[in-house]
Amino acid sequence: MKLATRLTILLIVITTVVALSVGWYAVNSSTHSAYDNLNQTVNAVVQSGLGTPDEALSDAINVDQKNNYDLTLDVVYPDGTVTQLISANTPLSLTPTLADVRGSLSSVVSVPDLPGFRVRSLDIGGGDYLLVAASTQSISRSSQQLILRVALAALLAALAMVVVARIFMRRDLVTMEGLIGFASDVAEGQTYETVPPNRGSRDVRELQRALATMVRTLQEKIEVESRHAESMQMFIGDASHELRTPLTVIKGYSELISNPDVSPEQLARAIERMRREIVRMEALVSDLLLLAEIRELPPKSDETVHFSEVVVASVGEFRDDHPSRTVVEEIEPGIQLNARRDLIERMMNNALGNIARHTPPDVPVRVALGHVGDVVQLRVEDGGPGLPVYGQRAERFRRFDPSRSRESGGSGLGMSIMADLSGAMNGEMSTSQSSLGGLCLTFRFRVTV
Repeated sequence: MKLATRLTILLIVITTVVALSVGWYAVNSSTHSAYDNLNQTVNAVVQSGLGTPDEALSDAINVDQKNNYDLTLDVVYPDGTVTQLISANTPLSLTPTLADVRGSLSSVVSVPDLPGFRVRSLDIGGGDYLLVAASTQSISRSSQQLILRVALAALLAALAMVVVARIFMRRDLVTMEGLIGFASDVAEGQTYETVPPNRGSRDVRELQRALATMVRTLQEKIEVESRHAESMQMFIGDASHELRTPLTVIKGYSELISNPDVSPEQLARAIERMRREIVRMEALVSDLLLLAEIRELPPKSDETVHFSEVVVASVGEFRDDHPSRTVVEEIEPGIQLNARRDLIERMMNNALGNIARHTPPDVPVRVALGHVGDVVQLRVEDGGPGLPVYGQRAERFRRFDPSRSRESGGSGLGMSIMADLSGAMNGEMSTSQSSLGGLCLTFRFRVTV
């Protein structure tokens, strides 16, 4: 059952119960008041003849006729016979007994033998009694009508309350239904960028904010788990793909050196080749572990890094290590990023290391850092041979230039590592031809501090 339906039923029940309770009290009070008035009328007639039995009958008749009371007056004789002196609009049709008379001498009562009447008797001397009877039919009829009116009023009040409540609660109910549908869709695996708008009362707004926080946290955890699973699959695929070649080489040379007829020269070459493959495997495993670590990094970093200082330090080390190169710095001071310092340093080392590995030792290098619009842009350029194709996304183990062999080109993970490092820092990397004639690596980062 929907929340709106439950609230509607609850409002109807509460309003009906309250209205019926108030109505019952009103009907009960009105009925008691009517009975009190009826008793007073009977008592007025009886009390007029008290203390004067000889004149009691005439006094009672006189009071009744003078006030035009709607009462029945019967005289009950000692032998049980009855004479009706005055008949009311609703006359007493049953015959009262001496027991009824004697039981009503002191007060107005209802007796089983005379249903629908209130009676009281008066001793009028000589063993005779005057019985004054008042019909309660009109009171019963009025009570029934009041009960029907109260029931109708309770129903109308309940309907009015529901209408008013729905008018005032419409926004809350609509928002609640939207949140319930949103939560159901999320539970079924659908993803949304935004939660339904937080219209309605404060409680509904707080519920919307709590739901938004819960969904955002859930989606972040799902994304992290998905990234972890993807990272593991990619790591296994990368490792099995790239490690197979050096392992095959090592296996082949190990079989060669186990041959007793191998010459010393062949043995030395085999050992050297195996050593190079082992060194290469160590670098490859280190790069693969770094890639796996990058993929598992949280999407945001709380660390603030002085980007300009890190770039200046990396360029200075590169200039010291390669004094034959002309290195131009165009670095804007004071730039900061929310990122990890070690990731920035590794990205700079990879970019400058590629230049040192794949270009002649005398080509110029230019490093530029500054703001371009609302992003921070880092450009690392060289005057080397460049790439055959620019603008393509870096892929693992894919060499842009076939001339860069495994012997000189490393594992083929350098460009991919730089792309993943920039992505981990809320940025992106692209390749283009440099104005110096070689390769230009461009890193763009959204400013978060």
